[in-house]
Amino acid sequence: MVNSSSCCRKRQSKLRHNVRVPRLNRLRRLRTKKMGAVGIKTDMEIKNLKLYMENQIIIQENEKLRKKALLLHQENQTLLAQLQKKLCNPPNQSLKT
Repeated sequence: MVNSSSCCRKRQSKLRHNVRVPRLNRLRRLRTKKMGAVGIKTDMEIKNLKLYMENQIIIQENEKLRKKALLLHQENQTLLAQLQKKLCNPPNQSLKT
């Protein structure tokens, strides 16, 4: 008889651990969904912020390169003008020497 009573106790203890309360399960499920959605939302916000910052850096670099390109273009134009003057004026310089 000792064996049968221990068997019943095991069943009772198993039943006690497996008791489910639908309302608690629903609340737990909703809470985890909410936390998951918040986690996803914050992850997306962090990724968005990182991409925004990377974009700003690219825009700043683009502006710097644009300014350098403008300066190089101006320098190229002045050098070209000087070269054209030298090519047009050599006969005058050869007469002076």
